[in-house]
This record gives sequence, structure tokens and C-alpha cells, in this order.
Amino acid sequence: MAAALTGRQASRTKPGSDAESAPAVRLNNVTIEFAVARGQKFRAVADAGLTVGSREFVAIIGPTGCGKSTLLNAAAGLLNPAAGSVAIFGKPLSGINRQAGYLFQQDALMPWKTALENVAIGLEVAGTPRRTARENARSWLGRVGLASFCDRYPHMLSGGQRKRVALAQVLIRDPKIILMDEPFGPLDAQTRVIMGDLLLKLWSEDRKAVLFVTHDLEEAIALADRVVVMSAGPSARLIGDFPIQLPRPRDISEIKLEPAFQTIHREIWHMLKQEVLKTYGDLEKVTT
Repeated sequence: MAAALTGRQASRTKPGSDAESAPAVRLNNVTIEFAVARGQKFRAVADAGLTVGSREFVAIIGPTGCGKSTLLNAAAGLLNPAAGSVAIFGKPLSGINRQAGYLFQQDALMPWKTALENVAIGLEVAGTPRRTARENARSWLGRVGLASFCDRYPHMLSGGQRKRVALAQVLIRDPKIILMDEPFGPLDAQTRVIMGDLLLKLWSEDRKAVLFVTHDLEEAIALADRVVVMSAGPSARLIGDFPIQLPRPRDISEIKLEPAFQTIHREIWHMLKQEVLKTYGDLEKVTT
């Protein structure tokens, strides 16, 4: 059985709701192992149970190396669980998750293609006529604030601009699920806030299921409907599931000043800190 979550639990879904009847992602007691030397196996994640509703934004946070990205890759179909299963909209996942778009920490822009070509390529390879694909790509670049940068190559763009191109590259395919692995990690603090606000704006227009991995607790709270906490590894577990009952729409720089934000931050950090300290060995004895 999956380990019971501790801390403040997520609100129960109402009967007949999307999250109850057919969640976009369901991890059923998922255990993930990797082969190591001499035929031994390393258990990265143990008995993980998690659901993400079809219009829900869920952030996963935990210590470095605890397996956050590993869980994300299981939801993407890039890893097969050693035990347990993954279901997408109620159906067992076999192979790559074709319902999902994946935004990695490092962008996957092709340096020899312009911003317009990079965004359009996802539609073109799926059979959309080039003219139509590029018209759609131009529209998406406008939506992410890059209408005048269509003919720029990646090396001509700032880090934040490249990230906006990568975001358009994912969203143009209209995935039902968006998987995001530390997508704003390489950016400076100010640009991260701008990108977070942009993401929330686009998400609010046509809410998709989002599973968002981050090391930044403030970012997780500011963006998400729920924040899920993972324990330190190995055999990392899901140990906390916190509903974020802050009003939407949200301005990230403003929401962090709200007393309710500070309250939930303290509550989650109380749990998260203990797991982070475990990764530093004897430092835990000094600081607790």
C-alpha cells in the first residue's frame, strides 16, 4: 500500500468531478528502480500514489535527488515502474504519453532554425501543412510576447526569450497534460517571476493538467493548486499533500506578500526542511 500522506491533506474531490472520475494522471503505488553495478538495483521512488485532475496545477517539491524528475518521467512514459502503474485519463499508460507536452529545464530549440520554425516544427512533423503550422506558430509567439522575434535564431535570444519560445513550442500542440521539469531553473529571479506570471496567464485561458517539478517552495506555492512534498531518497516517498487555497488570478510578486501565503509556506517548510537536512548528513545534528 502507498504510504499515507501526512501534513494538511488535499481537499476531497466532489462526486462526479474530473479529478475523481478520470484524473489526467494517476500514479498507483509506483516504485521505480535503476540497475547499478553487479546486478544490484537502486530504488529511487517507493510506493508513490498521486492524482492530478484534468484542470489541476500540481507542484512537486523535495530535496535534491529525491526523485521528483523520476516521477515526472514515469508520467511521461519515459520510465517503466518496477511496481505499480500509471494511468492517463483512466487508461493504463503503455509507452510514451502522447497526451502530454514536456518542458525540460534546458530548452530543446534547434540552433539552425528561427524561433518561428522551432515553434512550428511540432505541428509540421504531425502532418500540418507548413503554411498553417507557421501561421499558428506566429500566433503563439505573439501570445508569449515575441511577435517581433519570429526570425531570430536561438543564439540571438536571451534566456528568458528562449524559454518563452520553448513554452510556445510545447503549447502549440495543445497537449491535455503539461509536464514541467524545473522549467525556470536557469533563469534569474526577475525573469522567473515574469515567466511564472506568463505561465499562469496562458494556463488560466484554457486550463490543462499541469505537473510541475521545482526546488523553489515559493514558486510552487505561487503557481499551484496543490503542493506535494517528497521525502529524501533513496526509496523516496510522497509524504505531504497541501492544498493552496489562494485566490486566482495571481500576481506572483504580490501573492507572496499575503499573510495566507506566509502561513502555508511555514507549514510546508516545516516538513520539507527535515527532509532537506537528511541530505546533508551530520548537518542535521547541528541545525536541529
